[in-house]
Order: sequence, then C-alpha cells, then structure tokens
Amino acid sequence: MKSIILNNPRAILLGGLMLFVSSLGWAQNSSAADGVAQGDQAGETIRVIDNRGTIKYLQSNNGITTITSTETNNTTTTTWQLGGTLTTDTYIDVDGNVFAFDGIELVDISALAASTNASDQSDSGTGTGWTLLVRDEATGAVKKLLATDLLQGGHHYEKLAGDQNSDYTFTATGVSTDYKKVSVYRNGAKLVGGDTSSSWTNDYSVTTDQVTINIGDTGEISNLYTNDVIEVHWVK
Repeated sequence: MKSIILNNPRAILLGGLMLFVSSLGWAQNSSAADGVAQGDQAGETIRVIDNRGTIKYLQSNNGITTITSTETNNTTTTTWQLGGTLTTDTYIDVDGNVFAFDGIELVDISALAASTNASDQSDSGTGTGWTLLVRDEATGAVKKLLATDLLQGGHHYEKLAGDQNSDYTFTATGVSTDYKKVSVYRNGAKLVGGDTSSSWTNDYSVTTDQVTINIGDTGEISNLYTNDVIEVHWVK
C-alpha cells in the first residue's frame, strides 16, 4: 500500500479540524441509562474521555460528588456529600433563610436515658444515652449539654424539734430565689408562696439558700409545732 503524504497545509488543517469535531462527539454527556457499572465499585459510573482521548470513568459514589444524568432533558445534577474532619473554624450564615434537618430520629426515653457519662469533645461510641445540642451565643459554636445541666433541681427535708410561733427561717442550700420555681410542703400540704410584690398573703418566701415560713401577722400559718415535717422542692 502506498503512503499518502499531504503537503497541502489546507488539507492538514481540515483533517485536524475533523478529528477535533469527532472527539467532541465522543466526550458529550450521556444519560444515566448509558452509564457503565464497574465490577469493583458499587453503583454506576459515567464514562468520559479526556483531551488525550483516554477513556476514564467518573465514580458517582466517590464521597465528594454524585453526578447523574436523567432521561428528561438530559439534566446533570451535582450533590455534595458532607463528612470528614473540619480543618478550620467553619460557619454557615443562613442570612434569614431556613436551615433545617429532616428525618431526625425521635428519642425514645423509655429505651434510651439521658447521658450521665458524656465527655468533652468525645467521638461517637464513647458514651451512652443522649445529650442536648445548644448554641453558644458568644461564638455561635454548637456544643452539647447534659439534660441535668439544663434543668437543675433540689430537695430539702427537715422535722421541727420544737414549736415555732414566729417566722421560721431555715437553710436550703441551692434553692431557687424565684418563688414560682419553689414548692414548700408542711406535713404534705402545699403552702402558698410569693414575694413582697404579691397581692396575696404568702405562707413562705425565698432568698439565697434560705426559705422563710411566715407565721402570725405575715402569713396564714399561726404556729409550727414539734415534729412538723417541712419539705422543699425546687427547679432552676
């Protein structure tokens, strides 16, 4: 067979242009149905050709992006898959838009109790139970909180050693100073709480670490007696 030598520059240019147009035809997108499944990877891949004519495959489940092309209008969609370790502080500014999570599992407190052994910056699997996610308003950082830290409470119990015919004050360390969060019982009967601004008669009032039962002119209780049981419950 004789070799054909092209000495005409126009012929050479025309031949190169034809090859270029032909390569564009090979590199065009195809639908998802034309993807090639690889035996050593799960899911479908998309076949592409680089500028050297080498056939390559773009794995759709590579952990970074998923590229699919549907039959309708041959649309290409890119989906980012989040994961890994942050290498620097990262902020998402919703700028007035909704930032939400769908599909969140509801905690069954009958099967999973609140955590009592959560530790600082722990990975999953190092503790038990559930914690609450909160936002630090100073930095915007998301942090975790034990349920017992969100709602704290206390209890005090005492039995009187003698009669009392005047206001009776006793120590209840940690008691809330907000009377609306404090319940005081005398022999199982709940007393009425209040402060100096209340329009009703107060059976008791609270200050820092102290509870005062008002007796006589300042309260409905006329006396306390030996062996009366006083019980206090509070939340913060």
